[in-house]
Amino acid sequence: MNTEQTTDAVQRYLVELAGDSPAEPVVRALLERSVRRLHQLCAVLLHRSYPRLTRPPLNLQADEMLSSVVERLLKALREARPANVRQFFALAAQHMRWELNDLARRLDEQPRAVELQDGQMPAFDGSDSGITPDGRRMLEAIERLPEHEREAFDLVRIQGMTQPEAAQVLGVSSMTVKRRLRRALQLLADMLDDLRPAQENPESGET
Repeated sequence: MNTEQTTDAVQRYLVELAGDSPAEPVVRALLERSVRRLHQLCAVLLHRSYPRLTRPPLNLQADEMLSSVVERLLKALREARPANVRQFFALAAQHMRWELNDLARRLDEQPRAVELQDGQMPAFDGSDSGITPDGRRMLEAIERLPEHEREAFDLVRIQGMTQPEAAQVLGVSSMTVKRRLRRALQLLADMLDDLRPAQENPESGET
C-alpha cells in the first residue's frame, strides 16, 4: 500500500470519526487500515532511537511495540479527534515515544529492584539501560521544537519518510518541509550545543 492510498484511506476514516457514526468501529477500522504504516514507524523509531531496548533483557520487537501503541491509540481516540492525517500520525508518533520512554525508565529501574542475595551487590551496567541520559536530552529537545518543525523532523528523521512523502502528509510543498527540517536541525543544534565534539565548537579554538 503506497503513501497516497494510506493517506486517502486514513483521511476518510477521520472524516467519518468526526461525524455521528459510532466511534469504536471507525477507530478500529482506521487502525487496521493504517497498521502497516504504524508498524513501519514503530520499527524505525525503535531501532534508530532506542536500539538497546531490542537487546537483552527486554528484546523488544516492533510487533510487540505496535501492539502496545495500538492499545494506547484505542484509548486516546475515545476522546481525541484528529482532523487530518497530519494530526493522526503526530498523535501516533507521540504515543510511540511515550511507550518507549516508559519501557526505558522501567528498564533503568530494574537493577534497583533486584533483591540482594548472599550479601552480594548486583552489578549495575548503565550502558544497557533503555536510553542514555544524552539520548533522553535529545528526545526532550525534539519535544520542545515548534509544532511545524517537530512534525517535519518526526516524519523525515524519525519515521523515515522522504521529504515529498512528508509534504503530502502535511499538506505543504517539499520546499516547505525542507525549510522546516533545516530550522528544526538548527534549533536542536542550539539546544544541544554542549553535546557537540570539541573540534566542532568554534569557541574551543580547535579545528
